Amino acid sequence: MAKGSYQESSIRVLKGLQPVRERPGMYTRTADPTHIVAEVIDNAADEALGGHATRIDVTVHADGSVTVDDDGRGIPVGVHPEEGLPTVELVFTRLHAGGKFDKKGVLAAYAFAGGLHGVGVSVTNALSKRLEVEVKRDGKLHRIVFADGEVEEPMKVVGSCAARATGTRVRVAPDPKYFDVPTVSVPELTRLLRAKAVLLPGVRVSLRVEIGTTPTTQTWSYPEGLAGYLAELGQGAVPVAPIFAGETYLGPPAEGDNWSEGEGAAWALAWYEECRGDGESYVNLIPTAAGGTHEAGMRAGLFDALKTFVDHHNLLPRGVRLQTEDVSARLSYVLSARVLDPQFQGQVKEKLTSRDALKLLAQSVRDPFETWLNANVEYGRRIAELVILQAQSRLKSAQKVEKRRGSSVAVLPGKLTDCESVDVTRREVFLVEGDSAGGSAKLARDKQYQAILPLRGKVLNTFEVERERLFANNEVHDIAVAIGVDPHAAGTNVDLSGLRYARIIIMADADVDGSHIKVLLLTLFFRHFPALIERGHVCVAHPPLFRLDVPASAKRPARKFYALDDAELATIEDRLRKEGVKPGTWSVGRFKGLGEMNPEQLWETTMNPETRRVMPVRVGRGDAADTMRVFTRLMGKAEAAGRREWMERAGDTVNVDI
Repeated sequence: MAKGSYQESSIRVLKGLQPVRERPGMYTRTADPTHIVAEVIDNAADEALGGHATRIDVTVHADGSVTVDDDGRGIPVGVHPEEGLPTVELVFTRLHAGGKFDKKGVLAAYAFAGGLHGVGVSVTNALSKRLEVEVKRDGKLHRIVFADGEVEEPMKVVGSCAARATGTRVRVAPDPKYFDVPTVSVPELTRLLRAKAVLLPGVRVSLRVEIGTTPTTQTWSYPEGLAGYLAELGQGAVPVAPIFAGETYLGPPAEGDNWSEGEGAAWALAWYEECRGDGESYVNLIPTAAGGTHEAGMRAGLFDALKTFVDHHNLLPRGVRLQTEDVSARLSYVLSARVLDPQFQGQVKEKLTSRDALKLLAQSVRDPFETWLNANVEYGRRIAELVILQAQSRLKSAQKVEKRRGSSVAVLPGKLTDCESVDVTRREVFLVEGDSAGGSAKLARDKQYQAILPLRGKVLNTFEVERERLFANNEVHDIAVAIGVDPHAAGTNVDLSGLRYARIIIMADADVDGSHIKVLLLTLFFRHFPALIERGHVCVAHPPLFRLDVPASAKRPARKFYALDDAELATIEDRLRKEGVKPGTWSVGRFKGLGEMNPEQLWETTMNPETRRVMPVRVGRGDAADTMRVFTRLMGKAEAAGRREWMERAGDTVNVDI
């Protein structure tokens, strides 16, 4: 076979757990094995959340392996009715096999859980040299052992136990070749388990570390719940008002409501004079380090309640306008949300993206906080004064930025629709493909802090254009003037004091032409505005390609979903089928471009900071040379032969939208 030929035999089919071992970074965090151990802990925590377990014991052994032991119901060990294999074997060897898909059925094993895709512990097994499972069920002790993801010792009964004794013990030996650091992070594991104890009242959580000469054991219990945990995080700092702790879990939904019984949140909140405005949040006990829509909903609910309190007591000075970030800037919090069908960004689940959670949390938090403020007026005034001071500080900072601009700024391009805010830290400009999409974006935007710059046609390929000749192109000239930064070379000391926007967001259609425009704009910024990429100012919006409309049923109102691509569409349709929605009852529409979206759709899917998908553009450490080689191959005029050879050799590994 000729080198570079593309034949039927060129197509590889990855089976079983092979996809995980081929691309582990797609399924877990590969800095160290802590996350694959956390997947096992999360399963034990889900048992406790459902009221089926009273303890979770974790042991870090001297050889680097980790054991997770719980007294839950025990993973089912009988033969699966469809697959013909022990169910416990399926759980650890098959992707998308789990007990958390069915959330509402009569036989549903879990209602509120973090598991979505059934890939958690199967990923743990795939990336482990050895994994041992012991299950207590029906008065028997069952055992199965895996090596490199495959069954080494088939499941068998190895002993007996008390008739009522149940539980699961999993010992994981991570394979070092898949991780930058071969051992789990004990500090991270400590934080994770301590948080589980806080979020699971009545459940005993322990961690034993056998590394070193003297083993250590820690056990956590928080009788005061979230409030006690938040006070501990404060390390003795005194808040301006007592910690406000509470919880709201909704009852049966009324007709038209888009939530389910039991959804809601518990929280603990405290405002400090010296605080970075940070906290911890969880969804169904899963830590969400990157936040998400539940945090945004909490902040929105707090803002609405405090704004009402401030207006009622006439506390706001003339000329000061409160914003959501003023309320949360000096807030420390612990938030535990309970969502029936959470949607996360990626398998690591560090960010919640469920749009419904925004309204759910805002409603859950707003009324209790407003009631608390009115019942504790003096404390409410202290919080309000702190928030007003933060707003005044923000306004002063924005005025300083405005003065630095001076009167020598070039005349802004006429087609730029600018925003009203002078706070550069909040301002963002969308570089939009075409006048049609630009028109929709202007109607959809938040004019307070979002600007729109429509681009006509495809931007010039500037990879080999001399810097002095860039402004000969109108589109490049308008972009440079609009953002307030001149072209510059990589590695130079660039003054970004004239930068007019904190985020420059490339927004193009979700098709081949849109992808080409993104590459051309990324080429412009990578080659001629590298400081903007280095400092995180350049982002790419990901508009959906499909809209899926689901009609109302007896249990749910009409719903709509947006899918980024074919794979995400298939995932949504698969989830609808598992919910019991009859195939063929929903309709799927494909957006030909951004201009086809009405302003409401464009805002909801692509421009709303709380629900959109906007990814910052970064060049990884040590990857600058490799990135330059890729750009040279793709955009260099003299690289046509190299591009063709690369496409023939590697074309089967590239996703192409035809």
